[in-house]
Amino acid sequence: MVPALLLLPLLAMGSPWWEDYATKETFLCAEQGPVVIERNEAQASLLTGRYRMTLFRAQQPSAGEAPIVGIVYRNELMTLILRGDQLILEQLPQRTTCMRTESV
Repeated sequence: MVPALLLLPLLAMGSPWWEDYATKETFLCAEQGPVVIERNEAQASLLTGRYRMTLFRAQQPSAGEAPIVGIVYRNELMTLILRGDQLILEQLPQRTTCMRTESV
C-alpha cells in the first residue's frame, strides 16, 4: 500500500491544457510505484512523481519488422506499449510491466 502523502506530488502534477489529452490512466508498476499516462491519438505523457516524459504515437513497423500488439508510443529513450489493462515500459535492456489501477 502506498501512503497517501507519496501520491500528492503525482496527483498535483499534470500536462498543460493545450496538449488536450483525452485519456488519463493510472498504472501501478512493481519497481517504480504509480505512474500516470495522459494520452491522445498523437502523443502520450508519462508522469511519475515530479518527472514527465512525452512520447509520440509510433508508426506501423516497416517491412521485415515484427508488429507490436497494442497501442505504441515512443521517443528516443523509451517505448510505451498499452495492451488492455497492462502497460509495458521498455527502456532497453529493461522492461517493466504495470497494471491499470484506475481511469479518469
